[in-house]
Amino acid sequence: MQSSLILQNLVSAPVLFFFLGVLAVLVGSDLEIPSPLPKLFSLYLLLAIGFKGGLELAHSGLGSQVLLTIGAAVLMSLLVPITSFLILRTRMDAYNAAAVAASYGSISAVTFITAQSFLNVLHVDFDGFMVAALALMESPAIVVGVLLAKLGVQAIDAEAGGKPGAKAGGLRWREVLQEAFLNGSVFLLIGSLVIGYLVTSFSPAGLVKMEPFTDKLFYGALCFFLLDMGIVAAQRLRDLRRAGPFLIGFAVLAPLLHAAVGLAISRLLGLNQGDSLLFMVLCASASYIAVPAAMRMTVPQPNPSLYITSALGVTIPYNVVVGIP
Repeated sequence: MQSSLILQNLVSAPVLFFFLGVLAVLVGSDLEIPSPLPKLFSLYLLLAIGFKGGLELAHSGLGSQVLLTIGAAVLMSLLVPITSFLILRTRMDAYNAAAVAASYGSISAVTFITAQSFLNVLHVDFDGFMVAALALMESPAIVVGVLLAKLGVQAIDAEAGGKPGAKAGGLRWREVLQEAFLNGSVFLLIGSLVIGYLVTSFSPAGLVKMEPFTDKLFYGALCFFLLDMGIVAAQRLRDLRRAGPFLIGFAVLAPLLHAAVGLAISRLLGLNQGDSLLFMVLCASASYIAVPAAMRMTVPQPNPSLYITSALGVTIPYNVVVGIP
């Protein structure tokens, strides 16, 4: 059964287009997606999953299991960066450890969307409220990552006999919170979720008009987006030499550990098979958009080649090809 699931995911159109993008780079093809289009596809996918999530949330309601699941997801987005930071800090400085930890505490919408597509292929049901968990997991990890970077450096300065925070600088809370909660992807996802909820609740006729856009085009847009992701991921493979075996090992083993914890929580919450997979994917994924944007603005010291490459070059391809099946 497990081998058939892996094969079924490998021969699905989105994953095959991901491999096509990787192959294009490896063989030296000049295939590329013009720069405005990947962002457009990303915005479309976020809008579509947010809207459909709001639709499903309106149908399921805000029951106790929904609130408990969302609460557990937010708790994981707080705990994962802390535990990851403690592990990474054994081999990395505070800035880089915090940046990588924040990436793995946050989420990858691409991995989540791929998991949804995988469940649809298998005809396994899942609930739309998981999109609410997706929307709320990104911001806490960003805040925790910035705090870990600042506090970690302050602790080092204090141990060295200097003034605490002399090198770290003051926390620019306005920038941190704005990037965490008003980041474009987070804002669009939450806004689409609310709109989907309101349209379903008060204007059901509007759902019929939205269906061709949010449903019929979705699979094709996902294929185009993953084609570009394959190109970008393959281009990042060269940076893995800088990451070193420790970070590469972390990028593979951390998702397995976090998914195992997610599975245990799913069992405690009594989630069905589809929701359990989505919850595990949220716990096991890594951000390559929101966290890098936040780190560049508030904590510019970390090396982007470390936290972007580990997420985009290792964890996301690993989750898409192996982890989800």
